[in-house]
Amino acid sequence: MKSVKSINEENISRCRKQRGFTLIELLVVLIILGLVAMFAVPQAMKFLGGAKSDAAQIQIQNLGTILDLYRLETGRYPNQDEGLEALVQKPAGAEVWNGPYIKKRAMIIDPWGRPYVYVFPGNKSDYDLYSLGADGAEGGEGENKDVVSW
Repeated sequence: MKSVKSINEENISRCRKQRGFTLIELLVVLIILGLVAMFAVPQAMKFLGGAKSDAAQIQIQNLGTILDLYRLETGRYPNQDEGLEALVQKPAGAEVWNGPYIKKRAMIIDPWGRPYVYVFPGNKSDYDLYSLGADGAEGGEGENKDVVSW
């Protein structure tokens, strides 16, 4: 038969095995997770910004192809007043128009939520088509860099 003392020692031993994490152990885990996040989040944001710039470049190339098709069918590029809207809706006075050349107005909006800038006649080519990047201002570096058609 077991003594009361040995039964109490077993219960105490069992309780020690079942106890949870200490506050210090939890703090160490939180610090490690914080350090990992501190290095991982900026890298992820850099890739996200690069993805938006890449998407803008592809969209500008697609819009350029569509503008060339518009010119082929109508004999001219949209003028400054018509802008890229001429690809979505028939402009006043357009005799030959086989559009819409793009189905959604969202295609003339850059990945940062602003309309692409269309200049006709262009300074760099027949027309200039560009996005001002994440900051919405001319120039810039990285994600803020302008994305241009020329």
